Amino acid sequence: MEEQTLLNNRYKLIEPLGSGGMAVIHRAIDTMLERTVAVKILREDYSSDTNFREQFKQEAKAAANLSHPNIVTVYDFGFDDDQVFIVIEYVDGTDLKSLIREKGRFSVEETVGLMVQACAGVGYAHRAGLVHCDIKPHNMLVSREFRLKVTDFGIARALATIHPEEKSEVVWGSPHYFSPEQAGGGAPSPASDVYSLGIILYEMLTGKLPFEASEATDLAKMHQVEQPIPPRRLNPAIPKALEDITLKVLSKEPAARYRTADQLGRVLMSFGSLNKDKTGPIVLPKPANSVKVSPNPSKPKPSPIPETPSSQPQTVSEPAQPLEEESEDTRPMDWVTWMLGLLAFTAVLGLIPFWLFIYFTLNP
Repeated sequence: MEEQTLLNNRYKLIEPLGSGGMAVIHRAIDTMLERTVAVKILREDYSSDTNFREQFKQEAKAAANLSHPNIVTVYDFGFDDDQVFIVIEYVDGTDLKSLIREKGRFSVEETVGLMVQACAGVGYAHRAGLVHCDIKPHNMLVSREFRLKVTDFGIARALATIHPEEKSEVVWGSPHYFSPEQAGGGAPSPASDVYSLGIILYEMLTGKLPFEASEATDLAKMHQVEQPIPPRRLNPAIPKALEDITLKVLSKEPAARYRTADQLGRVLMSFGSLNKDKTGPIVLPKPANSVKVSPNPSKPKPSPIPETPSSQPQTVSEPAQPLEEESEDTRPMDWVTWMLGLLAFTAVLGLIPFWLFIYFTLNP
């Protein structure tokens, strides 16, 4: 595709940003709204395949229902001749996997700051009734201001369509990051995404993946039966409490982990005050908040996508938002209880003269 191509008479393609298993991503200009966007175009060899087109559409619909500072916004979905494309927010930065390759190991402050943001975005999707199913650093974009945004909901599942006992011969997700239940073809859950977040947490703290193998089947077995090396053996600077959290979310049984990404995010927030220059603005929901979004109930049926070290689109970060802290529950004073207590106290005091009268009457 030549530069300066006008897609759908609206999106002017400027330059390629990277490619993944199914799509090529371009930086583009929305000529109607005069803003920079990222355009994700389904590869030509997949465009004629109905299953891949449906999966691509599913990704757009799933993400379009989510509006959160830590999730990449979907602007548009469309067709141009034989091309299928998604228009998404442009992030001026890079993907988290590229940062891990560059840095090797992150400080505790940087790790916690970015992971809390990842938990906020994934947790919002959980509360909206979606399981991402493909959490990995390749699908997390980090802006120059250290704002992290989750992207690529291509194989996301609606919770309403997942049966706990379901089994599949097709393993969904990326071998280095999927959960033990996904590795065994079992039903995913929010706890599956939490496990994948734990893999990223481990990788950022130690500079290494907990499980390494050349074959996907070997990786799947390791996720199911092997225990990771404790992170502090690889990086003694990791606090013991943070190591315990990391190993908890890497538990083989979903019930032994935190149930949702929101829970993991709040636990990570306990590591003191964070420097926003190194963590970016963090937005965590209050426990009382509940988000209801109607996800697409249909399940995509394409072949699984292999993990690729692809470069993801880079986007304009949203205005910084302050850390949202949970406030204590304040309740109005229960005046009825106070009045009943006061009456009981008065009644008890009133009995004292009565018993004194009886006493002196009987004992003059």
